[in-house]
Amino acid sequence: MPNFSVPAASLAAALALAGASPLATPVVASPVVASEPDEILLQRAGEADFILLGENTHGTREYYHERARITLELVRAGEVRAVAIEGDYAGGERVNRYVRGLGGDRTARQALSSFDEFPAWMWRNQEFETFVEALRTINLERPPEDRVGVYGIDVYDLAGAADAVVAYLKARDARAAAQVERAYSTLTRHGREMSGYARAVARGGSQQTEAQAGVRALAALPPLQGEDAEARFAAERAAATVVAGEEYFRVQVETGYSWNARDRRMAAAAIAVHRHVNRTGPDAGVVIWAHNTHVGDARETSMQERGEVSLGQLLREQGRAYLVGFFTDGGQVMAAEEWGEAPRVHRVRKSLPGSHEYELARGADRQVVLHDPAPASTAKRRLQRAIGVVYLPHQEREAHYIEATPERQFDAVIFVRHTNPVRPHARATAAVRAN
Repeated sequence: MPNFSVPAASLAAALALAGASPLATPVVASPVVASEPDEILLQRAGEADFILLGENTHGTREYYHERARITLELVRAGEVRAVAIEGDYAGGERVNRYVRGLGGDRTARQALSSFDEFPAWMWRNQEFETFVEALRTINLERPPEDRVGVYGIDVYDLAGAADAVVAYLKARDARAAAQVERAYSTLTRHGREMSGYARAVARGGSQQTEAQAGVRALAALPPLQGEDAEARFAAERAAATVVAGEEYFRVQVETGYSWNARDRRMAAAAIAVHRHVNRTGPDAGVVIWAHNTHVGDARETSMQERGEVSLGQLLREQGRAYLVGFFTDGGQVMAAEEWGEAPRVHRVRKSLPGSHEYELARGADRQVVLHDPAPASTAKRRLQRAIGVVYLPHQEREAHYIEATPERQFDAVIFVRHTNPVRPHARATAAVRAN
């Protein structure tokens, strides 16, 4: 494969845009044996600024259950103030309001309905719905200032984020709102897929300056005295998401590959969330739900050889992060056969001999494997499965395996031998065609 070294904005620039400052004390992983691994995992996770909980597919029920269990335990213990997801801004903000006891939604299912773009089943499913209801129940027993929020930190939702910025400005400064709306119009008219913008970029028509309009307008419009901090932060994150989305689609056109732009922006968003929720009170962590390829440290995988970085790597470099990978040997998964197509249940093939999962399958049906912070001298690189929203079992080796050293890639690994598909809401399984 070619070397996909992306000339995207540096993390430092992204952090500056997000209003976040770097942290300190990186964590490096290597093997250790523990007698009570679940308890030790929770203890170590609770000491981190960022607790990244992965998945090696986007459609596995057990991963949602495990992540919900860990997250809710940390929330109850007061170790976590926010949950950030590999999901869209607008969908995340609607859920954020619901779990805080705000907004007009009466159920978690209603609150999740804004996740209406491919792959909607990632978040519009019974497993995540149950988690959202549980988090709301915990929150409503607490004063508003102590409630734990949910934030979408992905870059795709440029249009939804732009609408949120304009709506916020209209309530504060109609003239600024009109100016930003005009600037955004060159971007928002293309919709989520941004194929029209891609053609404009190819012709030399980049709208980088226009994407910054919301950030500039908010900077010139300081928060009102007594203004709800959560509403202001939502507007700032929306403006940053417009910038991130524009960069993602532009870099995709300019280089053919925008992985790094996406993960750098997600890292900046996560740090901004951490800074926001810890502006008052004792310091607490942010849990992040994302795919293993984002959660794990890319420096310990074949991704590095393609010039790729990862969210987990960037947060390790910037602060105290605890990275947890999730794996299975086989079972079933909810996935599409092509981007934008309706998902279906697929049988997951048994892991390849010599792979990380193959080795784990020699042990118990469920395992929690911990890694000590000391360097690993005996760690070896081996195959590791990574299924996204698309599953191509007939191209299993080529499409769904990377090479990795898991003892360094993750601080802990949770293995479930046989897994089942998520149960999506009825309207979350429709095909989505590119515009």
